[in-house]
Amino acid sequence: MSTASLGSLRLPDGFTDVFTSRLVELDGLRLHAVTGGEGPPLLLVGGWPQTWYAWREVMPALAREHTVVAVDSRGAGLSDKPDDGYDAGTLAGDLVALMAALGHDRFDVVGHDIGMWTGYALAADHPERVGRLAVVDAIIPGLTPAPPVFSPAAVSQRFWHFGFNRLTDLNEELVRGRERLFFGYQFAKKAATPDAIPAYAVDVYVDAIAADPRGLRASFGYYRALDETIAQNERRKKTRLTQPVLAVGGARYSGAMAAETMRLAADDVTEVVVDDCGHYVAEEQPARFTAILRDFLGVNPAAAVPQG
Repeated sequence: MSTASLGSLRLPDGFTDVFTSRLVELDGLRLHAVTGGEGPPLLLVGGWPQTWYAWREVMPALAREHTVVAVDSRGAGLSDKPDDGYDAGTLAGDLVALMAALGHDRFDVVGHDIGMWTGYALAADHPERVGRLAVVDAIIPGLTPAPPVFSPAAVSQRFWHFGFNRLTDLNEELVRGRERLFFGYQFAKKAATPDAIPAYAVDVYVDAIAADPRGLRASFGYYRALDETIAQNERRKKTRLTQPVLAVGGARYSGAMAAETMRLAADDVTEVVVDDCGHYVAEEQPARFTAILRDFLGVNPAAAVPQG
């Protein structure tokens, strides 16, 4: 393992007193994670097109009761960006290996956006590893019924990027050099208000993609792998999850859809819809989101239950 600097980022006061940035060498893959705190391990898996930085506002409070691991999944941030492996099953396997390398065989998971896809795969494929699962403001391809091609305009406004991101080459040519326009549009339109995600945070996410010549390809890789992820999820949904699940939605974006999706896969689902909030719950409403998570995770944290 090696360390990476947090010094160039705008972070909550005292953040670097608690958290360390590290690069973890796995079998042929290097993942970046920011870790800190004490207590049962908690894995935070972010969404597209973000990095671990999306969790910065909630990590200090969570670290009072948990050993927090905020990860850049393969293809994101400072993690490696190989040519393939962006299906949910492979991403989940990466994170099992990461947590094992950090000394955590059993842990709780929070996944946002495409991190919700990975979180579901983690809980379904590795039930012995995952205690409690919290998912945030997304649907899951292959589990959630697909919308029709000719959807109402409001639906298309939310999901148009699925088709665009799955293109093989044209999307990269159109976006390269215009990353701030393309990705900035995502944050402006999906949040409750256009400026809910501060410009400095958008810059962190955009720079992480634009600064690496492999960044755009990797960013679209999660969507180009959707055929494989969908096929996996059609198999996964045949066996229902046994873990407690928390499904959080922003009232001004996905709302109840996160819980509706998880009820297709799990019996023990707690639904919370956060008012005055869009897609980016951890950044738009960090205090409320932290309280919701602590309530859910504080009930007999499964990672603390003796194994065997």
